[in-house]
Amino acid sequence: MKAWRWLACALLGVVGPAVADDDSPAELVIERRGQDVVAYAVNRLAGPVEVELNALELVDMANDTALPLRQVLPPRARVRLVRLTALSANARQSLRLDATAGEPGQVARDVVYSLPVDERRFELGQGFHGGFSHQDRANRYAVDLIVPEGTPVLAARAGVVMQAEGNFREGGVDPALANRANLIRVLHEDGSMALYAHLQPDGVFVRPGDTVSLGQVIGRTGNTGYSSGPHLHFAVQVNAGLALAAIPFRMVGPAGFLPLE
Repeated sequence: MKAWRWLACALLGVVGPAVADDDSPAELVIERRGQDVVAYAVNRLAGPVEVELNALELVDMANDTALPLRQVLPPRARVRLVRLTALSANARQSLRLDATAGEPGQVARDVVYSLPVDERRFELGQGFHGGFSHQDRANRYAVDLIVPEGTPVLAARAGVVMQAEGNFREGGVDPALANRANLIRVLHEDGSMALYAHLQPDGVFVRPGDTVSLGQVIGRTGNTGYSSGPHLHFAVQVNAGLALAAIPFRMVGPAGFLPLE
């Protein structure tokens, strides 16, 4: 998953549309109030989201809050960020909102994760630093568990579902599919987040805000998004400061700890 950003522009007090990826965890909303432009951030997730608002251009406009502005949005919250006031008929502005799931500065506990699939039916594919798709910061310490499509996905640790996407249907090795995987993101009590990805179409059994327990069936494996075959992509991530970062973890399998390195 990548870093997301929203762009919005205004000229002479007329606000243009915001443009962004549909999967962004936060939305930039621009409202015109007379000669003023007010920018809001709306958290789309059932967990905290960090945002940063930047002014790409400010011409003849006064702002009541210094930019760039970085802030953590509570779950599902709509937060006012800045009011811009036009000072002349030539006033214009262009804003950008970057957003990342999770609250920065959280320290993940050393937890042993349970195998998130039936321990009798899996093969360990890519491990940490896998050469196919585990080289970027957000996936460096991810693992791919190769299982038949439709295999039940089990919660590897208890937490709260902050994101659940289950409507994508296409999968393959086209990099354009990188952000079109069905997934579940679970927030743990220490602020870390488990990512379960490439799930089956309509194979997501939980909703944002649900509390899940260890071993609970939360979905079914699939082959959606950037994927070379049916498997479950699992990672533990933290917000490392407006950026997702995968972190090393330990996972126990039928013969003890899995060799994830």
